[in-house]
Amino acid sequence: MEVSYKNGKFQIVYKGQLVMDQEENIHGIGLHVGIGQDKYVMKRGAFRMKDKVTRFFYQLIQVDEREDQTRVTYQWMNHKIYMHLIESDGYLEMKFTYTDKRINRLYLNLCTSKDEMAYGCGEQFAAFNLKGKRVKNWVSEHVALSSILKKIVAYQLNRKVGLMEYEKYASYMVQPTFITNHKRFVHIDCSAYSQFDFEDDQIQIEVREPVKTIYIGQEDDYPSLMSGLTQLVGRQPRLPEWVFDGMILGIQDGPQVCQEKLDKILGHGGKVNGIWAQDWEGQRITKFGKQLFWNWKYDKSLYKDLPEYIRKWQEDQVNFLGYINPFLAMEGDLYKEASQKGYVVKNKYGEDYLVTITTFPAAMIDLTNPLAFEYMKNIITDHMLGIGMKGWMADFAEYLPTDAVLYSGQDPRLVHNRWPVLWAKCNQEAIEEAGMEDQIFFFVRAGYTGTGTYAKMMWNGDQHVDWSRDYGIGSIVNSQLSLAVSGIGNSHSDIGGYTTFGKMTRSKELLLRWTEMNAFSMVMRSHEGNQPDKNHQFDSDEETMDFISRFTRIYCHLKPYHLYVDQINHSSGMPSVRPLFFHYEDQGFESCDDAYLLGQDILVYPVVEEGQESKELILPEDEWIHFMTGQEYFGGRVTLSVPLGRPPVFYRKHSQFRLLFERVKDM
Repeated sequence: MEVSYKNGKFQIVYKGQLVMDQEENIHGIGLHVGIGQDKYVMKRGAFRMKDKVTRFFYQLIQVDEREDQTRVTYQWMNHKIYMHLIESDGYLEMKFTYTDKRINRLYLNLCTSKDEMAYGCGEQFAAFNLKGKRVKNWVSEHVALSSILKKIVAYQLNRKVGLMEYEKYASYMVQPTFITNHKRFVHIDCSAYSQFDFEDDQIQIEVREPVKTIYIGQEDDYPSLMSGLTQLVGRQPRLPEWVFDGMILGIQDGPQVCQEKLDKILGHGGKVNGIWAQDWEGQRITKFGKQLFWNWKYDKSLYKDLPEYIRKWQEDQVNFLGYINPFLAMEGDLYKEASQKGYVVKNKYGEDYLVTITTFPAAMIDLTNPLAFEYMKNIITDHMLGIGMKGWMADFAEYLPTDAVLYSGQDPRLVHNRWPVLWAKCNQEAIEEAGMEDQIFFFVRAGYTGTGTYAKMMWNGDQHVDWSRDYGIGSIVNSQLSLAVSGIGNSHSDIGGYTTFGKMTRSKELLLRWTEMNAFSMVMRSHEGNQPDKNHQFDSDEETMDFISRFTRIYCHLKPYHLYVDQINHSSGMPSVRPLFFHYEDQGFESCDDAYLLGQDILVYPVVEEGQESKELILPEDEWIHFMTGQEYFGGRVTLSVPLGRPPVFYRKHSQFRLLFERVKDM
């Protein structure tokens, strides 16, 4: 680290990279703070925000270089801010202390350049390269009701829906972290709302709390960069081996229906490792479609004798997976019990805080209450693990209102982003305490810093059953790459998407293209969607079942490679899904958002446009072999025929897994 303060000019250089460049008495450059009062209005998980702030422009007055750190002093009237610059554990730590305890806003400008691209901030659906974007780090529903209404109108008028302004998008999983193509990362240790504005010559950072520490890493290569970052934010546990033994079929409507659909796909030679029945605890039919009854016990009417069915399926190497979230249905006995014990989040009047999700209200378990936390773990242990479940969707956790009253007494504005982490921790602790960590996996939708420590897998939320670049199949590459560079290397999507409304329904082509993509991902799992009868399903016709069965066999065949990349993700933080520039620098892939590497040896260019018969793509300079045709390529621009069943997916000729990969062509 090099720090200079001469002639009124202050600079920080870390490992050759200019971090800060500040001149005295120039407002808005470098660091300033404020006292603010923000207001959040939540409607169905979407937030409208206002912030009233008085800013204070402190003057840099002194730089003291010591043996173990450099202390930078800023002053306004009789108040001071100390920025301590410390090199430790391979990071530059910027630590802040404030003499004015009213300060609850920090504004910091970091240096950048026009050619430095930024990525990450959790899960981003509408863009991978964030240069020129303002990114909000606040856990929310990705799809707001207003967006759905606009899309309904557009479909009715047979019009296409374009992308919105980037600032209007929200995300289920956010993190105040980004990396750049200059091989550096920035991570802020904070809980409150924050935002990053990635301009050409500076990165403007705003945090709505008095930040204590900002970490900056700078490395010579991407494996070292991701290793350092994931040491801070956590690394995902390894997936159970059985996950790679086939496709997890999303089925519902009771065990008899599950068995019938399972038999169909097995009869076509499909490889199935699990049945995922989200309605195991009962259904709630609403205007939105088939929703769930959130009382976390198996529905003895719809799922009569479920434990016996689970035992029988497991004898055939088919595991059973369910669904849970941190809400409780008001009509259920678990809510009545939890409410009576005081385990539910309260409103300002001391009443149970009832939150409307889509069409109905529900109460939330207060995860800051140690007894309520244990209560939820016991539900998982007794009613899910206890009947033989081997996994589940751990949904939601975006909905903590900022005017809630928590058992802990904490400000909910500082807990809101951390709520998904508490939820993931609750699930993982139940599994660990049952001694089943190597057998069970759950997948989460919401997240924040630390989620990867507990969740072995994320999924990309409720995609629309369409081809759109921000909500449909076209958003998957962006979302998985941005998660990957944020430290969440294992993620997947619902095959075929989830959300149906109006005229927007899942076509056969969409389902098959999504199947192709997910066969070359870490998990294959289907979803019937919120309106199953309107959507093409895996068993809708013989051709579909043959097609999907073939790709389940391909996925299973690649198990040794999946295990390999999963181990790397866990041990080193190098993600399973990777951007191309991680291995092919200076080849123009810094903004590539339509392809990804699975590990280092598989290159996937998903087909995400309706009716596409050929695809122009750019291969990195290397020796590549097309999985489906066996044809060799050596990099550069190529145009390929992409009929259904022959996606443009390649493997490196000199991979140690070449013999495994070669056999896919004949499957």
